[in-house]
Amino acid sequence: MSTNLLFDFVVDKNNKTLIIKREFDAPLNLVWDAWTKPELLDQWWAPKPFASKTKVMNFEVGGRRFYAMVSPEGYERWAIQKYTSINPKTNFSFFNVFADKDENPDPTGSDWDITFNEQNGNATVTINIYNESLERMEKMIEMGFKEGFTMTLNGLENVLSTIK
Repeated sequence: MSTNLLFDFVVDKNNKTLIIKREFDAPLNLVWDAWTKPELLDQWWAPKPFASKTKVMNFEVGGRRFYAMVSPEGYERWAIQKYTSINPKTNFSFFNVFADKDENPDPTGSDWDITFNEQNGNATVTINIYNESLERMEKMIEMGFKEGFTMTLNGLENVLSTIK
């Protein structure tokens, strides 16, 4: 694990957007697979000690991922990602919203745009998260999103190191 890899986390309140940029010591094809294949995604898409559990995932425009983050005690926090665009190994976007176990969504969510680049054998992922309201974004930040998502991306780095 290299310690000199890029990691930026920017809060843009004017545009209600979080911008996360993270470099990985892994080729783009592996990083893309880790984001788009449920068997890999479930290995890292939750801050420890939580685990990710995908119930449904069809990675195609108009498709969705329905998953839960599961606490060590078994509490499940469900969410839906509805895929809105996919450009293989370059970019994909989805609308993310929390939901109950029956897929009834919360009233508000966020749009995620994820871009992948590779340079010198390292993949860089840029994540733009646009929130419907400044209040929603501020609540995410207050609830520890930066810390939790940093742990999540560190989990991705660990998974990538095992599949290289």
